[in-house]
Amino acid sequence: MADIAPRFFKDMLVLSSPVDAALRRQGINGAREQTLTLLLEPETVEEAYRLEVVAGPQCLVLPTALLTPARLAELGMNGKGDELAQHALQAVEAFKPQHVLAEIGPCGLPLDASSKASLVENRDQYARAAHLFDGTAVDAVFLNGFAAADDLKCALMGVRKACDLPVFASVDVTADGALASGRGTLAEAVDVMVEFGAAVAGFATLAEPTVATARASSVRDRLAAQGADLCVLASLVVGARDPKQQGPTAENPYYTADTMMPAAADLRAAGVQFLRAAGDATPAYTGVLAATVAGQDVVVG
Repeated sequence: MADIAPRFFKDMLVLSSPVDAALRRQGINGAREQTLTLLLEPETVEEAYRLEVVAGPQCLVLPTALLTPARLAELGMNGKGDELAQHALQAVEAFKPQHVLAEIGPCGLPLDASSKASLVENRDQYARAAHLFDGTAVDAVFLNGFAAADDLKCALMGVRKACDLPVFASVDVTADGALASGRGTLAEAVDVMVEFGAAVAGFATLAEPTVATARASSVRDRLAAQGADLCVLASLVVGARDPKQQGPTAENPYYTADTMMPAAADLRAAGVQFLRAAGDATPAYTGVLAATVAGQDVVVG
């Protein structure tokens, strides 16, 4: 693995799809069951990565979204964070990935933005999760799945307190640019990413390709207006796939892997550097993204 920072604003890079979708296809459902699989049968998780690796992503995302202490407590796995982090790293190291991103998701604790104690409690959740990767071969922390700017702010503060790794930050947005929680907008989240030290500003959306591209352009415009040097990440969320679906729908515009090809080209033209197929994506989706942008540079300016 190599330091990922020198690649910023250079070549196009693709992130691996969520491994939890692959595990669901094997009948391993729910957060607790999937986390237990990582803890007790890490070789099963390694197998889930195998086909994804063949698809060609340059960045493998670890299945570690639930490693904040609060999430582990919900799963009945207090004190298992170190072991889970190590098993996640072992699941990918055999593939000799170019880059490894440690995913950390929302901690789920109530947050009172007017209370210093609440902010500190939330911030420390993310700091403790980030510390699990101290001294490991992780290239960046991936704060993913956030739906509110205040939660993201705490996460960025916590990770920045714990380590100097580059931070990829991503929020879930609707077609109109609102955050998935209904509290705030993508533009406000980008402001938080800039202020609190993210290296990559990202969003995930189920919206159709033209809308996703518009959201990417809005992120670039917001960054430019602030004179901020952040790369851009776009995650296209694949809805529940139905073999009988014959065309795009609002519920699932990415109904086949082929839909990723024009979407990837348009997102690159809008200045996106990092691409990911999320949701119920299969390795075929990752493969189309990787093939579409292979050998291409980021569109800057």
